[in-house]
Formats: sequence, structure tokens, C-alpha cells
Amino acid sequence: MEKSGKQLPAFTLKDLAANERSFPSGRNALLCFVKEDCPTCGLTMPLIEAACRAFGTKLDVWAIGQDAEGNRKLVESNRLSVPMLDDSALSVSFACGIEIVPTIVLAAPDGAELRRLEGFDRAEWRNLLAELARISGLAVPRIDWESYPAQRPGCGSKSVEPDVAERLEAAARGHRLTARRIEIGAQDEFEFMFERGLTDGLPVVPPTPERVARMLTGTRRDPQEIVAVLPPNLAPASVEKLAANAVMAGCRSEYFPVVLAAIEAIAAPEFNIHGVMATTWGATPVIIVNGPIRHRLGMNMGMMALGYGNRANATIGRAVKLALRNIGGARPGDIERSTFGAIGKFTTCFAEWEERSPWEPLHVERGFAREESVVTVFGLEAGSRQIADQHSRTAHALCASFALGLEACWHPKQHLSGEVLLVVSPEHADTIARNKWSKAQVRERIQQASARPLRELLPDQECGEGMPLKTFGLENPTPEQLAHRVPKFRRPEDINIIVAGGEAGKFSAIFAGWLSGPTGSISVSRRVEEVP
Repeated sequence: MEKSGKQLPAFTLKDLAANERSFPSGRNALLCFVKEDCPTCGLTMPLIEAACRAFGTKLDVWAIGQDAEGNRKLVESNRLSVPMLDDSALSVSFACGIEIVPTIVLAAPDGAELRRLEGFDRAEWRNLLAELARISGLAVPRIDWESYPAQRPGCGSKSVEPDVAERLEAAARGHRLTARRIEIGAQDEFEFMFERGLTDGLPVVPPTPERVARMLTGTRRDPQEIVAVLPPNLAPASVEKLAANAVMAGCRSEYFPVVLAAIEAIAAPEFNIHGVMATTWGATPVIIVNGPIRHRLGMNMGMMALGYGNRANATIGRAVKLALRNIGGARPGDIERSTFGAIGKFTTCFAEWEERSPWEPLHVERGFAREESVVTVFGLEAGSRQIADQHSRTAHALCASFALGLEACWHPKQHLSGEVLLVVSPEHADTIARNKWSKAQVRERIQQASARPLRELLPDQECGEGMPLKTFGLENPTPEQLAHRVPKFRRPEDINIIVAGGEAGKFSAIFAGWLSGPTGSISVSRRVEEVP
């Protein structure tokens, strides 16, 4: 029998006659948590009844049942007179920390816990009845103790059953769910989600209230807080709605803060998510995660970092895309008008391998502390292309390969472009590190090696694509102006560089940008909520 002294939560429950019983009442109380389908509870019920008959005039003796129909069966089968209170909602069981039934709790008049007995122990019950006699000044009831076993283990409380505990935890934290609940009857729940247009073409996890409540335990934010207004429908994306989409994507609750941060980032005006989703170019939000949370979530930043097989990478990105579809209304054929699309539109999310990089990580470059967890989103091509260079032995030569690969972004004759993401593999990073080059030097070399004379960028009979003279404010350029070398990127800092990928392989990856500046998309970073 455990001694506590902690304050028990106040509550009011109804008995089978619909009379309300409130705790604490100013008297000592014996609270007996039971359920009908537990044999040990059945063994204990006569003792609870005896305690009520012996001491009920001086203290509250209540049975607290966890199932409305089961409560009636217990009363009828044991011919009980002890008040049976209905806790079928399980809120009191959860608040009192009941994990096993029967659990017998003796409380002081002010609601402080004095004793707790779990399961059945004959000696502890004898001691308990003796203590009740001392408290009440009444006689100990006569019990045939020889008819009882010495001990009997209890059963699991309904309040700790799978899904139930998460729902109760969310309710206890004020996580009130307001979304409309849909009953689908005998229909297959997975097919139902397809028929309602709520999937990305792959099966999704049905967002039951219990699953959504469990997801909400991953954040301290109010479920009804509006995280963002998502275009094209300009629909408010509440924490609860985003939790439902995270469930559908297959996220664990600990991933949820990353999803929330990513949604906040893509909803920033400068990111222009409406343009990213509506363009006929195959653009999509590309999500990069930095900081300690990468390891806590087990994110992949090494081999196959841009591929499949890692739950956190796959489901975080998928949750964001499902939210854009199901809340914002960005659906293929409607507002999402990509000519080809790409597999990356399902999900593109991975972590930077900071420990393998010779440079400061992306989020530190952007003004965050190294120990902070940060999400950065880019509006990029929905899929990477790889650059192979297995022969360059210097940073100077290798960065020229990067430049040649980057020239193909958008079109080789389209220069002064916006943001791009260069994912440098560990082997390539080692090559650059041997020359102790900074990111600034890498960017400078890429700009130098990718620059082309203006004359090569103009539309002509050989290739109608290119940059018109008016782009440069020219009408009749001089030979010197035509010879001027135009860099591939508008600014060196538009070349974003991170390290990721497997240890073996002299390959790096490129994500081409969409548009940048006021008419395009500018990358955005947001801090991830730290949840104890």
C-alpha cells in the first residue's frame, strides 16, 4: 500500500440514480476504481460493499466504474448498495493516474491522497479496514479472510488503453477537437479517403479523434490556433487541422513541431506558396531541417537522404503537401498546373549533415544559433539532378564542375537566375575542405565558371530561347557589351550550399529554383518549437 500525500483532482460524477457526487466533500473518502470485466475487481467488490456498510455514515465510500453498462452489471451481480459512479469518460481515472484496476485510494477530507492499493492484497486490505475503523471510530466489519487469496494481480485500466491515453492527455491539456466527425459505417475507411479526394494518390492513415489527439501531444500550441492562411482557398490552417493531415501522412507526434514550422515558413508572403503551387514549372516546397532535432527524430542526412526509406523525412514533407492540398486547395488540375510534375511533389524533406560539413550549417548562416532546431523551405524544382565529378582533386576544379551542372538550371541561356540549392556530398566536401575553401569562395568560383558572354545568351536562329537585350537595358550593344560576361546567378548568396548524402560517391545534387525576387519565391527559415 503506497503512501502519497499528493492532492487528488476535484471531480463530480453521477451515480446510477443520476445523483451527483462531488469530491472532496469535506469527509474522508475511499475511492474504488473498478471495471466489470476484471476478475480481481469482482473479487474485491464484496470488500468495497462491506466498507460502505461499515463506514459509509462517517466517510464517502464510492465505487468508480469505467464502463456504463459494466457498472450496472457489477451492481446487479454483487447486489451492491455502495454508490457506483460513472467514469465511462475515464477523465477521473486519468486525472487520478489510475493504471491498474482495482485501485483503492484513501483520501483526506481536503482531497489529499493518504493511501493507494493496486490489485488485491489480503494483508493490505485488512490494514486498510483497520485504518478506516480508526478514522471513523466505528467497528471493523467481520470478513472471512480465509476465503480470499493472499494476493491477486489487477487488470489494466481502460484509461491506459492504446489511443485512449493519448485522447485523455490531449483533453487534460485543453486540446479540444472541433473538427466535424464523419461516420463512414461499413465502408472501407481507406477507400473512403480516396473517394473524398483527401489523398495524394497513395493511401493515408484515417485521422481518427484518438490519432489526432495523440498528434497534438507533440506540441504545446492550442489546437484552435491558426498557424497560417493557406492559398489558393485562403483557408485557415489550425493546429488541429494540421495535426489531422500529419496523421494522414503517417507522422509520429514528435515530428509535428517540424510540420508546424514548415507550414509557417511556406505561408510567409515572400515564399509565395500560391505561385510555387500554381506554376506550370515543376516547383514544390523543399524542406531542409537543421539543429538537434535531426537526431532526435532519426532523420536521414546520409545515404539515400534524398530518397525513400526514412519515416521522418518522408512523412514530414508529405504532411506539408497534404495540408496544402486538403486545407489550401492546391490540387492537380485545379490550381496546381505543373506541366509534368515530379516525384518530389509527394514529399521532399531531408536534414543537413552538419557534422560532416567543413562549413557552418545553413541555419547558422541565416542567423540562428547552432543549438536551435530550424526548418528552411525553398521553392525549388520538384526533384534533384546529380553532378558527377570523380576526377577533380582541387576545389577550383570541382567547383567548375558544379558551375557547368548549374548552368543547365532553367536553361543554359537563362542567366541572372534566382535561388538554387547545391547539396554537396561528403566526398566532394572533403575535396573542397583540403583547400580550406569557404562557402563564399565556392560561390565565387561557381559564378566565375558559369559566366558567359552576353552574346551567347541572346535568342538567335539556332536557339530561340535566351535573354532579350531589353533585359540588360540595351538596344544596340557595342562589341564590348556583347563580350561582357554575365554570371549565372543574380547574387552569389542565391547559391545555397549544404552537405548531405552517403560517404561513398563523388556526386553532388542540384535543386533548381523557380523564380526569385518579388515575382517569385524567396526561401524562408523558421525556428522549430522545443517540446519537453
